[in-house]
Amino acid sequence: MKPGANNERVYRMAFASVYPHYVTKVEKKGRTKEELHTVIHWLTGYTEKGLAKVIADKTDFETFFAKAPRMHPNVGRSRA
Repeated sequence: MKPGANNERVYRMAFASVYPHYVTKVEKKGRTKEELHTVIHWLTGYTEKGLAKVIADKTDFETFFAKAPRMHPNVGRSRA
């Protein structure tokens, strides 16, 4: 598999197909769906209504991030 090919596969995946797994994971760690939403809102700027639309429309990850209303300014910064 060529470098980056796996990323392309992920970018084409629907956010809605992965979202239930995010919920399950945070709940297993003693957190809530509401806390997950808080993190998603912080990271992307999506509102509850916007997040619900992304899930209902089965928006892919590439579009989810490309059309995020307001990506947090620290996204992509190195911690070095």
